[in-house]
Amino acid sequence: MKVLSLTARGFRNLEPLQFSPHEGLNVICGENAQGKTNLLEAMWLFTGGRSFRGAKDAELVRVGEEQAEIALSFFSQEREQTADMTLRGGVRRASLNGVPKKGMAELVGRFCAVIFSPEHLSLVKGGPVERRAFLDSALCQVRPSYAALFARYRHTLNQRNALLKDIARHAELLDTLPIWDERLCRYGEAIVRERRSYLERFSPIAAAHYEGISRGRERLELSYEPSFSGDLAQALRHSRREDLRSGHTSAGPHRDDVSIRLSGMAARSFASQGQQRSAVLAMKLAEAGVLAQSCGEEPVVFLDDVLSELDAARQEYLLRQLHGRQVFLTGCELPGVVPEKEDGGLFLMDRGVLQPQS
Repeated sequence: MKVLSLTARGFRNLEPLQFSPHEGLNVICGENAQGKTNLLEAMWLFTGGRSFRGAKDAELVRVGEEQAEIALSFFSQEREQTADMTLRGGVRRASLNGVPKKGMAELVGRFCAVIFSPEHLSLVKGGPVERRAFLDSALCQVRPSYAALFARYRHTLNQRNALLKDIARHAELLDTLPIWDERLCRYGEAIVRERRSYLERFSPIAAAHYEGISRGRERLELSYEPSFSGDLAQALRHSRREDLRSGHTSAGPHRDDVSIRLSGMAARSFASQGQQRSAVLAMKLAEAGVLAQSCGEEPVVFLDDVLSELDAARQEYLLRQLHGRQVFLTGCELPGVVPEKEDGGLFLMDRGVLQPQS
């Protein structure tokens, strides 16, 4: 999978843009707040997901503009494809190969990419929310139907939580709670199955990468940690009194976690900063590996100002593993891996203007 070209108008701080990247390594340099991450974000949106920075769609439109327009030409499934997107009034509209799409979920699985940014380095030390988000984002690209399943679960969870609060004022509503419990169990158990299945594929690849990075000094072990024992229906019955008191659902995949251990020790508590970064690096490479298996082709890789957070040995390992893929690498300074002209491209981003460098 390769990006052939990107055009953008009215997107973030980017000046009207026509970008034709190299099929190998693309190094994009510039000072902070010049638009480097915005460029990656514009391409990332075509995966069908939300901004990897957590921005609302309305924030993606340049100040003073009514709308943003972006278009991506990419090579996938042995043919050139085009996707267009308009962002206006906080709403995204997209088309693929000239066919309008009803929602962004219909783009999922068409353009596949992996993003690695400094924020991901907190996957080990951070809370369960970050690890669930990592798992769900990766799953959405591998299994496009997962996005719809996850949306149904979140809707049902929100409805159940609202009902729990309403029951405090209207006791007669208690009889309707089993209806929402049944739906929550149906979707929740499906989510747990999907997550477990993904980790079964993901974990051996991540472990192999970690072994390569650490030179066999430790083992990376990943496992799924549900927030409940037994089945979800039983857990909801047991927690009903507490849920009614708090107005929130205390059991379900929205409370689950991924355990990260190094040679049997909890990485969150005992891993050094270097070990944490090695674990995250191994996990991001495994994400790309599983995505490649599922898509039948290598995904595009975005490295957003992440090399500066890795030492020379980890930088070398990362770039060696990504050789042969199309990579977009941003940073404030030139890395020690400036590509030769035949192997990649060098670009400068300055105040929203992207210029190729000879």
